[in-house]
Amino acid sequence: MSRKLPPLNALRAFEAAARTGSFKLAAEELNVSQSAISHQVKHLEEYLQTALFHRRTRAVELTPAGEKFFPFLQEAFDHMAEGTRMLSRLDRDDVLTVQTYSTFAVRWLMLRLNKFEAKHPEITVRLTTSQWNVDFAEQDTDLAIMIGEPEACKIRYDYLLSPRMFPVCSPALLRNEETLKSPAELANQTIIQVYPSADDWRSWLAATGTEGIDPDSGISFDSYDHALKMAVRGLGVALAMQPYVGEDLSAGLLVNPFPELEVPVVGRWYLIYPESRARIRKIRQFREWLIGEVKQDPDLVHLVDPAMEHVDA
Repeated sequence: MSRKLPPLNALRAFEAAARTGSFKLAAEELNVSQSAISHQVKHLEEYLQTALFHRRTRAVELTPAGEKFFPFLQEAFDHMAEGTRMLSRLDRDDVLTVQTYSTFAVRWLMLRLNKFEAKHPEITVRLTTSQWNVDFAEQDTDLAIMIGEPEACKIRYDYLLSPRMFPVCSPALLRNEETLKSPAELANQTIIQVYPSADDWRSWLAATGTEGIDPDSGISFDSYDHALKMAVRGLGVALAMQPYVGEDLSAGLLVNPFPELEVPVVGRWYLIYPESRARIRKIRQFREWLIGEVKQDPDLVHLVDPAMEHVDA
């Protein structure tokens, strides 16, 4: 069945003008003259036999008909752009781009990626790190590993684990029998803070009912990796969570002075990617491998909530 559609150039002109609120800005974006945009929009209005814009002196404003039409057109162009990116870059079978936090990359993922590469030698993993949430519409990223809660529509969230946080320090700090017998004694220690995650210390202190501690009074770093390295050196007490600190605890480089006071982290670890890419082979292969690695890690397996594994986010 054939589709009756207006000319594509007229639709592009209208979408750009509606999105920017200006014929001038639309012309700059599409690299045409302002009069060309005006002509194309007028052509579209004649085709549809309805006015789409109110023309103002310095701007344009959508009519009620234009407001109703614009979301459909914007979504259609978004889909076309997504499909183009998929074919031109993201759907390459031999390259998989993964975004995650620097600490997770250094302390867990990079130590295991050789297993994935050995299992799938035809795929090259490109690992990028960022503290910011991924924007699949703007970035050449296939999937991301993040901590938080599902919130974006049309994004698939595959549950990995439910982390818990707890203070850690060098064993040297505990050699004195009077040191860190209770959380209140943190007041006598240097608190090592991770300023992009400043709420973590506050959440732990609140959950354990510990008062009189200012987590911002000590020293601050921009990542958990740096904070934990400073804790190993005995500079103070840092907050930790799995999967960041398993090797340091196993090696005795760090200890948990209050093992009975591990508290849940706000948010869970997820593997995320657009719903539209769920069937792409390289994504399915990485998903299967990653979930398997989490379940095989003795430091993480007890943090996997079976009830969450079957939740369709």
